[in-house]
Amino acid sequence: MEDILKKTDAIKAFIDKHRPLPQDVTGQLRAYYRIGLTYSSNALEGNTLTESETKVIIEEGITVGGKTLIEHIEAVDHALAFDRIYTLLNKEITESDILDLHRLLYCRLDTESAGKYREKNVLITGTDYIPPDYSKVPDLMSAHISDLSPKVVQNIHPLIRISDIHGEFESIHPFIDGNGRIGRLLLSVMAIKFGYCPVIIPPVRRAEYIASMRGVNKGSKEALRQLIIGVVYEEMKSLKKILERLLPVTIR
Repeated sequence: MEDILKKTDAIKAFIDKHRPLPQDVTGQLRAYYRIGLTYSSNALEGNTLTESETKVIIEEGITVGGKTLIEHIEAVDHALAFDRIYTLLNKEITESDILDLHRLLYCRLDTESAGKYREKNVLITGTDYIPPDYSKVPDLMSAHISDLSPKVVQNIHPLIRISDIHGEFESIHPFIDGNGRIGRLLLSVMAIKFGYCPVIIPPVRRAEYIASMRGVNKGSKEALRQLIIGVVYEEMKSLKKILERLLPVTIR
């Protein structure tokens, strides 16, 4: 893990030399990650849209035959929530910001629960982990939100820190539904704030992701750290290649 962190930071340092990136390049990257994160995050939750289908729905407004209305709404509304995270990059994240993200994601799927912490206890299928009592969620989230600040000094690598914060959010399980999607959006916000790319967990690693979360719930953070650091490293390598194509003169 230490070796991958060094390699990741070497790529980051290389990219940092060329910041700020031209506006047209940042626009293309934003569109690229908008589709990639929307597709992957929804797929981790069981949405069957492919990445190409997700792109067509979001960018062209074309429906896909054989796919459910819910899957279409999940794609469109996740893209809207993704757009919102860019308003959070230069400010402290607040409780209102998190609730607003959830409202964007669920206002058309669950109007009663959208933008609200859960008001009842829940079970997580496929695991024996029992999330905290709903009455404790507001206080737990208040403490959690204070940890989101980049100003909090910790003697650990930023990618380890954001992995631990992500695991904490998912363990709190503050919403009736949408905890995974909101958690991954916040994970990407934190990664971008520290100068890395959005965190895109490939659907093929779903079982590994779920297993790592089970580990967190049992007190072990290592598997989730390794997963997050690994996917960021791979995405940073891809980002470097993309920039080498978009900036053939200045980045080489």
